[in-house]
Amino acid sequence: MAKPPTLVDLDAANLESLPCCGVKNPEHPGRCDKNRWLKTYLKKGLRAKVLLTADQRQVGYIEYLPGEYAWRGVDARGYLFIHCIWTHYTQNQHRGFGQQMIEACVADAEAAGMHGVAVVAREKPWLASSAVFLKNGFEVVDSAPPDYQLLVKKFQPSAANPAFKTGWDDRMKKYGTGLTIIRSNQCSHIAKFADEIAECAEREYGLKPRIVQIKSHRDAQNAPTPYGVFAVLQDGRILADHQISCTRFRNLMDAQPVNPTAHS
Repeated sequence: MAKPPTLVDLDAANLESLPCCGVKNPEHPGRCDKNRWLKTYLKKGLRAKVLLTADQRQVGYIEYLPGEYAWRGVDARGYLFIHCIWTHYTQNQHRGFGQQMIEACVADAEAAGMHGVAVVAREKPWLASSAVFLKNGFEVVDSAPPDYQLLVKKFQPSAANPAFKTGWDDRMKKYGTGLTIIRSNQCSHIAKFADEIAECAEREYGLKPRIVQIKSHRDAQNAPTPYGVFAVLQDGRILADHQISCTRFRNLMDAQPVNPTAHS
């Protein structure tokens, strides 16, 4: 019988050599950005765990940190906050790996004396579904448009619940007209999507987008969407609040009137 995968903590000594976020190549630009981001937030209590087979193949990943440093539009002080959790390849799903990773996070939260564990979920790409958390004792405590849910597993019933930030319309107003791409280094896949969309916008639509780099957890918590780390905005509305392909970008642009105003 094959040895079950084990969780390995990423740290400053091994994050260059172990696969992370499904990216094996340590020279991958997005991976380099992610590694720099990890080194910064490891110093703030971030834990990143890779689920590895005996032959060092990545089958899962979970990343969490103290809620005050969360890169999502939330107020989660006192909780460990999960950014990402996933299993790689469909053959590794429904095998208890998600539960294994969540239990590791819960154990770390209990050991650190936190109020509990919080996470943002939705039924769209780039965030986990709420189902895996509900199965593991979490409950929904808040929601944000269009379909985000904030879930928590509390150790202290009297502790205040985490909550989404508010004022989403006001956050949008500061970006004005034209095309804006909001990007960050929190996910190693963002650089590729952001660069391709920017090139497509200029080449096919004559739009030079404004690029806004999310540089800190404060920036992410005050972004115009709950996801916080990536968005495409057009003339005061959200085209995409998670990473999308060029094909999807074209479809969204072609489906609605485009204001020719561009940022120089």
